[in-house]
Amino acid sequence: MSESAAGSSLAGTSGRSVSPALHHQFEDIEQQREAGNFGMWVFLATEMLFFSGVFTGYIIYRSLYYSGFAAGSHVLEVDLGAAMTAVLLASSFTMAMAVHAARQGNRAMLLGFLSSTIILGIAFLGMKFTGLNFHPAVDALRGAPEHTVELFMCFYFFMTGLHALHMIIGIGLLGVMAILAWRGKISAEHYNRVEVSGLYWHFVDIIWIYLFPLLYLIGGRYK
Repeated sequence: MSESAAGSSLAGTSGRSVSPALHHQFEDIEQQREAGNFGMWVFLATEMLFFSGVFTGYIIYRSLYYSGFAAGSHVLEVDLGAAMTAVLLASSFTMAMAVHAARQGNRAMLLGFLSSTIILGIAFLGMKFTGLNFHPAVDALRGAPEHTVELFMCFYFFMTGLHALHMIIGIGLLGVMAILAWRGKISAEHYNRVEVSGLYWHFVDIIWIYLFPLLYLIGGRYK
């Protein structure tokens, strides 16, 4: 019996067809999807540990120098921060809809929602860089030690800059997903790449949900 005939015989006895999207190290598509999701969750766990260290350092110094941190917070444009938060929440919705479209195998809808998520992400970054022009809250800075305000600003630029870097990576990742979808490389059977990308995007959004009140809402806002 020839090798090709033997291969055909084995395929026939197995009683199942092999998907072209299935990698050789996995038994089926479901196992491949679960492995991909697990890998992303492990990666996100390491990211959470990293951000937890940054947040812990921030909270410690904020408790030690609260007046300076509150004064520094009042220099930030809270309305702009709220608008940025709304934009990211909208991007989480469009990302979730992109994953849903990928599961349904709806290529047009997938491209639309991926593009919307990318546009919202770029809008967030644009608003963030616009917000670097702080308003002169002179009254808020009175009585606060200058070095504590500077410490707050160091934390602000480091934490928001780190978040912006993750946003840029996420936008690039979604751009790759959009190209793959446009080329027909993502189907209802093989949508795991979009799902994993969505996990990363939601993680980045959640980080900002914590950053906004920690940085922008210290000490209350009074007219």
